[in-house]
Amino acid sequence: MARTVWGSTVGKKTVMAVSGLVMLLYLVAHMIGNLKIFFGTSEFNEYAHWLRTVGEPFMHYEWTLWLIRVVLVVAVVAHAVSAYQLSRRDIKARPSKYVHKRKRASYATRTMRWGGIILALFIVWHILDLTTGTAHPGGFETGKPYQNVVDTFSTWYGNVVYIVAVLALGLHVRHGFWSAAQTLGAGSRTRDRALKTVANVLALLLTAGFVAVPVGVMTGVVS
Repeated sequence: MARTVWGSTVGKKTVMAVSGLVMLLYLVAHMIGNLKIFFGTSEFNEYAHWLRTVGEPFMHYEWTLWLIRVVLVVAVVAHAVSAYQLSRRDIKARPSKYVHKRKRASYATRTMRWGGIILALFIVWHILDLTTGTAHPGGFETGKPYQNVVDTFSTWYGNVVYIVAVLALGLHVRHGFWSAAQTLGAGSRTRDRALKTVANVLALLLTAGFVAVPVGVMTGVVS
């Protein structure tokens, strides 16, 4: 049954929708956590430490964090694979151009694929920068995320990479949320406007929330 569901277009779209919503929930929580940086060094660093002790003593140190990471990796891989395979099916189904021009799609719709590639590359850079410290500018300090974030956004390229990725994320969420709602059967003529409004608000809040951190460092609010 699992193979039959995965082999169908509807099944792949459902996997893509559910995995996208899982990542969206994480992004909202991640953004809220990031904004703690405006409350000072100690609160932000203590928050990062708390993430590693969630569930203790039932869960061992970092077990909950690693469980979240595994779920996210599965969601990202499922989302990317289903998106790629659906794209290949779409190309095979229509190998030649349309005789009549279709209505021009929105900018977000036309850039979903490129946006996905940008976000995939950004995730790799983001992990190497602020998780492992491999690509971190200056000296990476374990257990001191506040200082590491300030280091990253004290460089021009750190700001450029992050802000470009966040803008791509905003466009991706704007179209992806509405598409997921349609796939999962939540859409209708009466609810479409409300769903699009929610998608726009979510995209705007996430973009503004994530961009606020590098802007805070650049302007000296966070230092």
